[in-house]
Amino acid sequence: MSSPASLANPSASSAAENRLGILCMVTGMALFTLNDAMGKWLVETCPVPLILAVRSASALLILAPLIMRAGLSSVFGVPDPGRHLIRNVLIVAEVAFFYLAVREMPLADVMTIYMAAPLLVTALSVPLLGEKVGLRRWIAVGIGFAGVVLVLRPGGDFLSAGTPLALAGSLTFALTLISTRSLRGASGLTLITTQTLGVGVAGTVALPFVWVAPTLLELSLIGVLGVVALVAHVLVNHSLKLSPAAVVAPYQYTSLVWAMALGWAFWGDVPDLPVAFGAALIIGSGMFVFHREQQLAKAAS
Repeated sequence: MSSPASLANPSASSAAENRLGILCMVTGMALFTLNDAMGKWLVETCPVPLILAVRSASALLILAPLIMRAGLSSVFGVPDPGRHLIRNVLIVAEVAFFYLAVREMPLADVMTIYMAAPLLVTALSVPLLGEKVGLRRWIAVGIGFAGVVLVLRPGGDFLSAGTPLALAGSLTFALTLISTRSLRGASGLTLITTQTLGVGVAGTVALPFVWVAPTLLELSLIGVLGVVALVAHVLVNHSLKLSPAAVVAPYQYTSLVWAMALGWAFWGDVPDLPVAFGAALIIGSGMFVFHREQQLAKAAS
C-alpha cells in the first residue's frame, strides 16, 4: 500500500524509485564484473556449455525453495509466454557470446565493447518502449559514446577474432534489457527462474559435444558463478522494474570502474590517460542523465 505522502506527491515517489533503481543497477554491475573476471579465468580450461550448465544448476538450487513456496503455476504460468521465450533466447545468446569473446580477447576489451549496450538501450527505448528521452539526455548519451570511442582508440591494435562476438553480445544484452522492461508485469522470481533455466538447458544440450572433465576447484568456482550471477540478475531486473530504462541503463557504465579496480587489484593493470578520460566521459554522461531526470521530476511537482 502506498503511503499518503507518495499518493499526494507521485513525482517524489518516482524520484525515490529512480534512486533505488540506480543503486540496484550499480550493485548488480559490480557483481557482474566480479562474475566476469572469474569466468574469464575459468573459460581458459572449461568449455562454455559446462560453465552455463553448472552455474545454472547452482542458482536453481538456491531458487528451488522460493519456487516451491510461490507455486509452480505462479512462477511458470505467465500470460505472455512468447515474450518470455524471446527474452530467454536473448539471454542465452548474450551469455554465450560473452564467454566466447573473453576466450579470444582480454576481459577489459570485451567489457569496453559492452559499454555500447546502455547507449543502445537509451536509443531503442524510444521506438520499442515508447519512453521519452529529452535533447539534453541525448547529448549526454552522445558524449558517453564519444568516451567509449576514446577508450577503444580506433586504428589501434584492437580488432581480433573475438570482436564480432563481443559486438553481438553487446547488442543482445541491450535487447535483453529492453525485453525485461517490457515484462514489468512479471514477477522477479519468474524472470530470474526462467532465464536461469533457459541458460542451463542450453548448456546441458551442448555439453556432450564439448565435454572436458573439470577439476573439483573448477567445479566449485563455476558453482559460485551461479550464485553471484543470480544475485546480479535479480538486482538488474529489479532496477528495470523500478525505473525507466533510459534512467538506469547509463549506470551499467560503472562496470568499467569495477573492471579497472579488479584489473589493478589482481593483475596490476593501470589504465592509461585516454582510458581514464574516456571512462570519465562515460560515467559523467550517465550521472547527467540521472541529474536531468531529477530536475524534470522536481519541475513536474
